Amino acid sequence: MKTQQTDLFQNKDERSLLAQLLDESRLYKEGKNFKELLEFVNKLSNFAPFNAFVLHIQKPGLRFAASKYDWGKKFNRSVKEGARPLLILWPFAPVVLVYDVDDTEGDELPADVTQAFRATGSITESHIQGFIRKLNKLGIDTQLIEYGDGHAGHIKRPIHDIKINNQSKDSKQKPDYLIRLNKRHEPNVQFATLVHELAHLYLGHLGTDKFLKIPDRQLKSHDAQEIEAESVCYIVCHRNNVEPNSEAYLTNFVDDKLQAENMDLYALLKAAGQIETILDLVTHTKF
Repeated sequence: MKTQQTDLFQNKDERSLLAQLLDESRLYKEGKNFKELLEFVNKLSNFAPFNAFVLHIQKPGLRFAASKYDWGKKFNRSVKEGARPLLILWPFAPVVLVYDVDDTEGDELPADVTQAFRATGSITESHIQGFIRKLNKLGIDTQLIEYGDGHAGHIKRPIHDIKINNQSKDSKQKPDYLIRLNKRHEPNVQFATLVHELAHLYLGHLGTDKFLKIPDRQLKSHDAQEIEAESVCYIVCHRNNVEPNSEAYLTNFVDDKLQAENMDLYALLKAAGQIETILDLVTHTKF
């Protein structure tokens, strides 16, 4: 997987543009609409989470989309003359064109077309070990520990790493973070726990880190942090055929109590994309 798009919005102007888009659209201010968006992002897994959001704004009923290249190369289909393209953001482009399946013609699509780009199905012990090796290269020490069944795992930032905030990306050594997963749990549960803890990290709940391009968002309340992490977990797990145990909790929250205006959708989608990238989970549309 080499086509993830998670570094599109690094400067303040781009971040401000997104905030304006979300504010003026006012499409995701209620829990029901927010949940609907998450489900759409999960379904359209051949695009980075943020670009799935961009497509949802343009065409909420979209079933599946791909680039002209992928329609021809992967599905032996061509774009119809006069088809109206959809836009997604792309590094250095700044936008590229994709097309709805309804605007193409050719061979019949596979029944599982929306699954076509997934790299993993059910998570195995081998997958977990592979994730651990990838994270260790980033300075995220991940280990399996025998806890009681009531404790799934946790992440923490060592006290000795107090200089992380002040070091530049170029001069800084890899950071040290500690993730512990319950060795007694089966791999799918371990995966959901791992994603949840990584979500806390990449959402900035542990503080800023220039090396990993993480902002400081520690001022969020504990409940808000947990909801954000669960939302990211919901996205990443479902896009990789894993149903997290926390789904019922999140569903109840977004149905009954969500104050969507307090949710930083940009932060959620960006963190989900970053986690997919570092774990090498999904191959996205090519151009």
